[in-house]
Amino acid sequence: METLLLDGESLTCRALAAAAATARPAVGLDGPARERLAAARAVVTRALASGEAVYGLNTGLGARATQRLSAEELAAFSLQTLRGRALSLGAPLPAEVVRAAMIVRLNTLGRGAAGCDPAVAAFLETCLARGLTPLVREGGSIGASDLLLGATLGLALVGEGELVDSTGRVGPAAEVLRAAGLAPLALGPRDGLALANHSSFSGALAALFVARAETALTAVQQAAALSMEGFRANLSPLDPAALALRPQPGQAQAAEGLRRLLAGGGLEAPGAARRLQDPLSFRTLPQTHGAGFAALETARAAAEAEINGASDNPAVLLGEGRVVSNGAFQTPWLTLAAETLSRALAQVAVLLVARCSKLLAERFTGLPLFLARPGADSNGFAPVMKLAEALLAEVLLAAQPVAIWPSVNADGVEDALTNAPLAARQGLRLLAAFERLVAIEAVIAAQAVELRGCATTLSPALGEVLARVRRHSPALAEDRPLAAEIEALSAAIRGGALAAPA
Repeated sequence: METLLLDGESLTCRALAAAAATARPAVGLDGPARERLAAARAVVTRALASGEAVYGLNTGLGARATQRLSAEELAAFSLQTLRGRALSLGAPLPAEVVRAAMIVRLNTLGRGAAGCDPAVAAFLETCLARGLTPLVREGGSIGASDLLLGATLGLALVGEGELVDSTGRVGPAAEVLRAAGLAPLALGPRDGLALANHSSFSGALAALFVARAETALTAVQQAAALSMEGFRANLSPLDPAALALRPQPGQAQAAEGLRRLLAGGGLEAPGAARRLQDPLSFRTLPQTHGAGFAALETARAAAEAEINGASDNPAVLLGEGRVVSNGAFQTPWLTLAAETLSRALAQVAVLLVARCSKLLAERFTGLPLFLARPGADSNGFAPVMKLAEALLAEVLLAAQPVAIWPSVNADGVEDALTNAPLAARQGLRLLAAFERLVAIEAVIAAQAVELRGCATTLSPALGEVLARVRRHSPALAEDRPLAAEIEALSAAIRGGALAAPA
């Protein structure tokens, strides 16, 4: 794998997702980022020498920010910061998510705001390259920095806590480091806070949500276009002139993608459409999928600002050579953007289930009821609709906004939260059900296309979609269990293998 050079400014959701999916990602800071890191450490060293009070450097944390630390206490306080806050709880986060957070933290260290020893960044690079991932559990962040998750990660790097090696084996951090030929990371002043106090988990989760949602939206466009062919839908709702009458964000992109998928197929022939006006699940595809694309771009902007931004408090201002307290760790916009994307995907999922029901209804399609093969003693895809509605319920539940309230932390000093990581985790859970729904539509649409007899007149793009669907799920001639086929197709959709992007 080619090394992903991080400059603290240009990491994308897609690049982060690709690197985090690799057990041993080759990731490192570029030259200017390393220079900023070293320069920031020099600012911190001068601040210490001056004796000025700097939050978390020579003072306590939270409600104890007014307490000064002696010179002898500074390095020990870094370790104490991690030990006292490594409180993640619940199911372990997937290694992919933790790797993504490590990459985000490495990237944001390159901004030069953290002021940690450059050895911290070098150790993150080494652990990533050797496939060593701290075991961090999903519960513990309220989105006002990911303090407890970051501390859990940092504690593993110093040889306490647990690490997962490149084979997936979990063990005590000191043992796993020793087996990899590494000594635990030694901490200096400020280093413990730099490892703990940041929003890298929130940013990583949001970025992974965005990257995966982009793939899912591409796939649902393909499944919907195949449904349009099987239904013999009217193409007038895709007319650019009609759409221009109300230029809703995203709808032109959605309509153009559908037109491109259908281009050169039989549905473009005069008289191919069977109805003057189709049900809304077909007729409002540009508006509903367009809302998904618009929400995706908003979430992408929010996530990429986070994974390239310094969420450190206090933060080093390199241009001014000073350290300032701030609230950059607070993530309300990230929460709102993730929630909006989830709600938009829920709208898309509702239309998807409605389209599937129409494809199974003889009175709407003129095809055999439930798309059962003529003469077969079969209920066709009727039972699949129960699965579709169960999945839709999961989508709609996961799309609910997260709760926010005045926080009661730090004796009233830390009195606000965002729950951004929960919003992003809910989005990822939503996508697990959403991708299965897309697989269901693709399988049903493929059956409709073949029963209609129009498989040979599909556009080249949709012909490829049909072929890839059939690699996972043959045509339904008689009743058989379909769950494994739907699951396999869902995995292909998640991996972007349904067809080329459209």
